[in-house]
Amino acid sequence: MEQLSLNDYSAASAALPMIAAAINFRHIDRVLVVAVFYFLAAALFELILMLSMRAGLANNMPLIHLFIALSLSLFSVLYYRAFQSKTLQRLVLFLGPASVLAVIVSSLFIGGIWVYPSFSNTLQSVVLMSFSLLFFYQIFTRQEYVHIEKQAMFWINSGVLIYFSVNIFLFMLFDLVIVQQQEELYAIHLIINIFSNILYATGLLCKPQKTT
Repeated sequence: MEQLSLNDYSAASAALPMIAAAINFRHIDRVLVVAVFYFLAAALFELILMLSMRAGLANNMPLIHLFIALSLSLFSVLYYRAFQSKTLQRLVLFLGPASVLAVIVSSLFIGGIWVYPSFSNTLQSVVLMSFSLLFFYQIFTRQEYVHIEKQAMFWINSGVLIYFSVNIFLFMLFDLVIVQQQEELYAIHLIINIFSNILYATGLLCKPQKTT
């Protein structure tokens, strides 16, 4: 029997948020439903990437370029719905489409779809880290009292911040290091991906909490 690799465990962890959403589907609101669509897309892409690697596909970079544009779009919708401030919502309306357009232009006309999307991944990290930090600011400056550890978006937002704040360095440096170091960096990415999926699943298991 073939031994499972860290890459296999990372790919399998993408199912955790979907399992959590299925268990707690009665409490999936209009904000979380966008997150569920993202996690479903992420799980499908993980499966496709894993199968393509096992099939010996030489270059699956176009799939990664496509997923970055899709994830930026879905996260923009997610944070637009999660933000309560009109100013922050307008910021998302500007940065979201602008960053998606920049990713598309970079993929098609600058770097190319067959090379690692270092710029696109880095841009996505900067944008989503910004949204994540602004969401934490919204949480901690709210007037009403809430148990933040029981809020679904607290855990999902934590997963976003941890994933992109750690991996941004990998995204920036991936093309500049030797192959052996690329493998070491990618192992860090896989571990953080597993941890983030656990946080996402935790959030989707939360029940709605009343505010006072």
